[in-house]
Amino acid sequence: MVGSAIVRRLRKNNHENLVFAERKDLDLREQDSVREFLSATKPDLVIIAAAKVGGILANRDAPGDFILENLLIQTNLIAESFRAGIERLLFLGSSCIYPKFAKQPISEDELLTGMLEPTNESYAVAKIAGLKLCAALSQQYGVDYRSVMPTNLYGPGDNFDAEKSHVIPGLIRRFHDAVQQGDDNVVVWGSGNPRREFLYVDDMADASFHVLQTEKDSFDSAAGINRFVNVGSGVDHSIRELADLIAKTTGFDGKITWDTSKPDGTPRKLLDVSRLESLEWSHSTGLEEGLSRTYSWYTQEMPTSVQANSN
Repeated sequence: MVGSAIVRRLRKNNHENLVFAERKDLDLREQDSVREFLSATKPDLVIIAAAKVGGILANRDAPGDFILENLLIQTNLIAESFRAGIERLLFLGSSCIYPKFAKQPISEDELLTGMLEPTNESYAVAKIAGLKLCAALSQQYGVDYRSVMPTNLYGPGDNFDAEKSHVIPGLIRRFHDAVQQGDDNVVVWGSGNPRREFLYVDDMADASFHVLQTEKDSFDSAAGINRFVNVGSGVDHSIRELADLIAKTTGFDGKITWDTSKPDGTPRKLLDVSRLESLEWSHSTGLEEGLSRTYSWYTQEMPTSVQANSN
């Protein structure tokens, strides 16, 4: 999802000399393969959008996979980029890096000030390691390795798997299935009270492009010693509000039941995006518009096999 959006954004500015590989052709968990790929392609800039991601259920059931695979992917790419003499790199992290009870809205200074949310701790630890590695190499060797910490992303190309998806694609599929099957009730995990911030993926790609175009001195001044900035909308919504919006978007007019035996996760997660705004960027896609675009993509572009499995 994110990588495709970044490619779209780069091509919009006539950057056509892009180098990328399909997952089936390059296993980023294999260091030798990453070294050979970078040696053969010799990029001027590396953007790391690849990661093993998932929602609360996926993180809960496979914490070892989440920490191990993400550490391998990002460390291989960062280390081998450095060894190949690549001076510029952008690492995409996650707002999961912040403590469960961080001060709201969450500024970059909240990093490592408290305990992480247990349901995605493994993923968060890996992402913290990645941004710290980028910052340390930049500090010691003078390379320009920047990081951005996006809030919850959604949009075309998302993972709509019924068991492994994040909240927006998971709810879109659940409500869509209910409409297709004529169900009059949809069960949603938790109380619906937690608040989350969401960002349309093409806005994230635009922010990434903007950060890359920002002069080094300006970026360093905003990003501080850890060389990263938050990327978000600066607006949050309750999961209950989100479910109502997705029901409206998909045409579901039945009952929504909240399963309070399931975990809520972090009570609230809203990013302070003032540092990014100081670099003269802000989001342009509202949640309702973004959900409409995402659902349109889902109904038109998802592989036939996935659509069939949801009916």
